[in-house]
Amino acid sequence: MKCGHEDLFSGFVLLVTVQTVVSMVVPNATHLEAILEKYMDKDETWWQSKSRGKRAISQSDMQLILDLHNKLRGQVYPPASNMEYMVWDTELERSAEHWAHTCLWEHGPSHLLTRIGQNLGAHWGRDRPPTFHVQAWYDEVRDFSYPYPQECNPHCPYRCSGPVCTHYTQLVWATSNKIGCAINVCYNMNVWGMIWAKAVYLVCNYSPPGNWWGHAPYKHGTPCSACPPSYGGGCRSNLCYKDDGSHYHYTPETEENNYIEQEPKPVRSHDTHYRDQTPTPSPNQNIERNEVISTSQMSQQVACDTILRDRCKGTTCNRYECPPGCLYNYGKVIGSGHYDMQSSICGSGLHAGIIDDDGGWLDVTRVGRRQRFLKTLKNGVQTLAKNQSANAFTVSNVPVKAVNCETTVAQFCPFKKPVRHCPRLYCPRNCLYDNYARVIGTHYYSDNSSICRAAIHAGVIQSDSGGYLDVMPVEKRRQYKGSYQNGITSESIQNPLGGKAFRVFAVI
Repeated sequence: MKCGHEDLFSGFVLLVTVQTVVSMVVPNATHLEAILEKYMDKDETWWQSKSRGKRAISQSDMQLILDLHNKLRGQVYPPASNMEYMVWDTELERSAEHWAHTCLWEHGPSHLLTRIGQNLGAHWGRDRPPTFHVQAWYDEVRDFSYPYPQECNPHCPYRCSGPVCTHYTQLVWATSNKIGCAINVCYNMNVWGMIWAKAVYLVCNYSPPGNWWGHAPYKHGTPCSACPPSYGGGCRSNLCYKDDGSHYHYTPETEENNYIEQEPKPVRSHDTHYRDQTPTPSPNQNIERNEVISTSQMSQQVACDTILRDRCKGTTCNRYECPPGCLYNYGKVIGSGHYDMQSSICGSGLHAGIIDDDGGWLDVTRVGRRQRFLKTLKNGVQTLAKNQSANAFTVSNVPVKAVNCETTVAQFCPFKKPVRHCPRLYCPRNCLYDNYARVIGTHYYSDNSSICRAAIHAGVIQSDSGGYLDVMPVEKRRQYKGSYQNGITSESIQNPLGGKAFRVFAVI
C-alpha cells in the first residue's frame, strides 16, 4: 500500500560540508502524466532552441549528472537484479527549472510533490561541479542497511541532527528511470536562516518516484535477472537497458567556450596525415596481455605551507591539490590577487576563495614581475605586504568540462605559449568502440587524436565507466609511434607536417 504524503520519507536534511553544502530529499508518489501541464505551454522546438543563458542546465552538466547516476546505480551493493537505466526527461527538467528559479530552500511545488521524487543541493563559495551533490547523496549509503534504513532515521524532523539516507535511496530506487535537473544562481538565498549571498541551487526531479515506506529501493540478486519485460532482456553496466535509441546522451554545447580563451575554430574533418590501416582488434580477441593502467597525475599534491618557489623550480606551474585543514596552517602569503613566489600555494588559494578548509584543486599561473604586493585579510587569511619588485603568480579554480568520444585537443585545448590551463575533462562511457575517432601515438599523442580514446589507450580511464582526466598540451613530437593497448590500436606518424601533441593524466 502506498503511503500518503505525511508517511513518506520527507523533510530530511544533510549538512554535507558545514556552512558550505546542504542536500535534501523529498516525498514521492506515482505517475507523472497530466501534472506537468503548466510547464508544457511551449513546443519542443522552442524549448530546444532557447539560448544557453535561459536553459535550465547546460548539456555538459546534463551528461555529468546522468552518467554519474547510472554509474552509481550500477555499482550498488548488494547488487540489484532490477535496477533500470536512467534517462534524461525534458519535462522533469522544466519542472525542476521552475522550482530552482523560486530560490526557496524547501521542496516544491506542493502540487507536484505527490507525483515525483526530488533531491535538492546548494553550495556557495568554492566552485563545485554538479556531480559533487550527486556523489554526496549517494554517500549516504554509509548510513543505510539493505533492504531497509535500519541505521538512519527516515522520520528525522526538519533540520535535525543524526544520519539520514533518503537521498541515497531515491538515487538508487530501481524503478525511478527518468531524471531532469536544473541549476540556478540565487542571490541572498535563505538556507536554514542563513543568508547566502550567491548560492548555486541544484534541483533534481525523478519519475516514477521512490522512497515508499516499507519497500526496499531495489531487489537483490544477479544484475539484470529481474528486469521488467519491456527491456527485452537487455542489460548494460548492470542496469536494465533497452537498446532502441531511447537512451539519448547529450553532448557538450558547442557555444560553451574554454574558461581562459575563446574556443578555436574546429579543424577540418579530413587531414593529410597518414592513417594507420591496422584495424582495432575485435572484442573476442585476448587483450589482457596488452592491458595498461596509468595512475600518473598532472595535479601535484602539496602541504599546506608549501611555497610556490620551491615547488615550481624548473617546471611549468600548473595544477595543485591542497589537503584539508590548511586554514590554520597555511604558512606565509604575500600579496593580494597577485602573490609573491614565496607565498604558500594553499594559503593563496584560501585567500583568493578558490579553495576552503576542505582543501581541493587549484590552478597556478606565473604572471611575471610585480612592483609591489598588498596586505589584505580575506577568507580568514591575513597576507603580508612587500614593496619591492618580485615574480608573481595568480590562482584560479579548476573547472570541469564534458567532452564526447570524438573531441580532440586541437579543437578543445590547443598548445599555446605561455602554457595555458585546460579544464579537467569528463569522458563518457564506451568510447572504445568509436572507431572513427583516431588515436595517434603512445604516451605522447598527436593533437588530432580523440582525447577520450587516447585516455583509454593510455590506461588513464576505462571504456565501460568513462571518467575524469587532465590534459597537458605540449610541443609536437618528431614522430608518433603506434601501439596496441587496452583494445585500441593507435597510429604511427613520421615527421608530422603540423600540429602539436598532448599527454593525458589520471584523476584519482
